[in-house]
Amino acid sequence: MSSIVQFCRRLADKIDLLNEWIGTTVSWLTLIMVVVTFTIVVLRYIFNINSIAMQESVSYMHALVFMLGAAYTLKADAHVRVDIFYQRCGKTAKAWIDCCGVLFLLLPVAVFILYSSWHYVAESWSIYESSSNSGGLPGVFLIKTTIPLTACLLILQGFAMLVSNSMIALGLHTAEETRQIEAR
Repeated sequence: MSSIVQFCRRLADKIDLLNEWIGTTVSWLTLIMVVVTFTIVVLRYIFNINSIAMQESVSYMHALVFMLGAAYTLKADAHVRVDIFYQRCGKTAKAWIDCCGVLFLLLPVAVFILYSSWHYVAESWSIYESSSNSGGLPGVFLIKTTIPLTACLLILQGFAMLVSNSMIALGLHTAEETRQIEAR
């Protein structure tokens, strides 16, 4: 295997590890969301205490789980897919389909999101946007930053998928990778 192919493979593996770590880390926010939501309900209906900041924190956590978990979901192949034909294809055909999906769907959409959100996020940062609700959380600009960050993570994961699937489609994978592919 050429050194460029080996470099791309190692880079793709590092991108996979990054998105795996991010996905695993933000998944813990779902447990925290449940606990905070339970606390909000108890405080409101038992003690008649209402906290806008706590309510907004659930929305912030939900946004982080959804946005930062998108690339992990893509990596884990756990996204929603209509695969009437895909499921019947062999590994090589699936690899070609995935390469086309990355090149013609994922990357253009992710680049569009990155481009179109840049000014929106920059404007939010310029005023250090915070909640419009009295007693709400500051840092709306930080949550908005996850939009281009998500696009970047999707672009990186798309590159990793493109490398992996290209190697399968072109028959450039090692014997160990072949065994891993067949185990899927």
